[in-house]
Amino acid sequence: MQDNVILNPTPDQTFEILGKGAYDFKQVLSRCKQLQQQGEVERACNERYQAFQRITGLLPEDEEVNLEWGEPNTRAAIEIIYASAIDHFLISDFEMSAAMLELLCELDPEDHLEAVILLAFNYLAMEEYELFDEVSYDISDKYACKEVLTMWSDFRTKGRIPEGEIMRFKTKFTPYYTEFVAEEHPADEKYLQDIESERPSVQAQARELWLQTEHLWTRFPDFIEALRKA
Repeated sequence: MQDNVILNPTPDQTFEILGKGAYDFKQVLSRCKQLQQQGEVERACNERYQAFQRITGLLPEDEEVNLEWGEPNTRAAIEIIYASAIDHFLISDFEMSAAMLELLCELDPEDHLEAVILLAFNYLAMEEYELFDEVSYDISDKYACKEVLTMWSDFRTKGRIPEGEIMRFKTKFTPYYTEFVAEEHPADEKYLQDIESERPSVQAQARELWLQTEHLWTRFPDFIEALRKA
């Protein structure tokens, strides 16, 4: 193991990543956010992936490791894995994204970042329906994304969206339904101010979910077409 990093066991049977330099994941996470804000998205993605590789290099092959969320550098490592999984999801590298998220769920069993949601989207995109069914139970029915996942799963496996699911989406998650059947979804200044505010509106949250999944609907447009026709 590198001299500038320690995988430190705790009394709670978790592990802390205590490191400096390339293993100061708080600094890595901060630098990647700065790069992203400066428009250097590809560089930020590359740095996150390289950090992910360093993190996995620390993990023993024959021992279960639960990372300590309460330790700042370790938490940053967890956040980097999740962010890199998002990077791969957004370029439609669903297999790599899913593999990262599966690892993350092992390292952080409490799933502080709710990685299971993104994992479910990956599984559906990969047509891994049994795996999707396994993880979907861990997503709250209170979330609009759960309804989107349920409808998309039904559409992909049965060729149609059940009428009851559409009605539930329309009535329980009306702003999300309105957003998903809309023709335009501008990420304009008004939206950015709203979503970055302390209490973003439901409408802004609905657009955020659309923008987070938009590349899926570009790749698989038949689902949105069916939703609009319904």
